Amino acid sequence: MAGCDWPKSGRPAAQFFVRRSLYSFIFRFLSRLPLPVLHAFGWLLGWVGFLLSARFRRKLFEHARLAGYGPAVALASVSEAGKMVTELPRLWLGAPVHLEWNGKELIERAIDEGNGVLFLTPHLGCFEVTAQLFAQHFGDRMPVTVLYRPARQSWLRDIMEQARSRPGLSTAPTTLAGVKQLIKALKQRQSVGLLPDQVPPDGQGVWAPFFGRDAYTMTLSARLALTAGSRVLLIWGERLSWGRGYRVHLRPFRPEAAGRLSHDPTQAAQEINQAMETLVRERPAQYLWSYDRYKAPAGLSHAARLEAERTT
Repeated sequence: MAGCDWPKSGRPAAQFFVRRSLYSFIFRFLSRLPLPVLHAFGWLLGWVGFLLSARFRRKLFEHARLAGYGPAVALASVSEAGKMVTELPRLWLGAPVHLEWNGKELIERAIDEGNGVLFLTPHLGCFEVTAQLFAQHFGDRMPVTVLYRPARQSWLRDIMEQARSRPGLSTAPTTLAGVKQLIKALKQRQSVGLLPDQVPPDGQGVWAPFFGRDAYTMTLSARLALTAGSRVLLIWGERLSWGRGYRVHLRPFRPEAAGRLSHDPTQAAQEINQAMETLVRERPAQYLWSYDRYKAPAGLSHAARLEAERTT
């Protein structure tokens, strides 16, 4: 079958299916564990990664420092990074977890306006629950489509597609077809969610400041926001302590501009980065500081990559 990564035959094929079955079993087993237990595992996983990876430590402290935070915030985020991984089995395949709203009235108001809604969230807290909670409460009135990067491992890709396909919630891959799917959803007065602090491929972004340092920032967010007069809302999922669940926060985007982005791509990218900074400062210990936000985009020539890394 085209696009399938199955091995052809023989011993490698048997090993492939054994590994696939084992990983799938472990993932499904973890999905049955209580959230406090998974977060305890995440705490351990985060610190193991911190101790074993010099690159993880370097990025963590460097990026937190750029934002004006000291070692205390950087170290507090270590366990949160681990929890971000270990909570996924429960969120995708397990029983529902406790979820709370903060700012729900902003969604009600946006739906009443009758236009599409673009939700923007950074790598902050648990962004997985934001789309789930929205679909659960508003999916029948306004379905949501979220942009995602397909997993490289086929077993995980299958689980992701199964878990994220639920009433009122659709997914769109990071491809041209996926972008067209997002535009279509907004034109149909539906909602779309994405993480604008992901580094896009070369040619699909502009350089804009993020915590005082230029970062290659996607222009897709601005393009989508200008589709059919869509309303822009900021959203993020706070991870509550001791595995008590999550609180989803809604914030207006630039209230003075009625939630609208600039038509200029570079200016719009700056506005989005500023909005993401504002969210991160609400709970900096839950931001993924180890994410390589300032890397040169994929597809950039070697010379241009060196120049970008030198100037940023």
